[in-house]
Amino acid sequence: MRSNFTLRLKPSLLGEARQAAAAEGVALNQLINVAVAEKLSELRTEKYFAERAGQASIPKALAVLKRAVVGNPPANGDTLRRAKKRT
Repeated sequence: MRSNFTLRLKPSLLGEARQAAAAEGVALNQLINVAVAEKLSELRTEKYFAERAGQASIPKALAVLKRAVVGNPPANGDTLRRAKKRT
């Protein structure tokens, strides 16, 4: 399904968008479609993680981490490097 929508952009923004579209070798409409899709994806991802964080339980997470080391000694190379001191 296609639809038309009048989009009003500041002249400077429109100019930059046209340049970006030309540099990418796509139509301005395609550039705007991709930009809107990317922003919507970002917003959905942010919402998803916010919802997941709302369900989080720190005590349960710590219990899982404690279970992970039972009977599993550190393997070679499982050490953290110390950060270099800044001078």
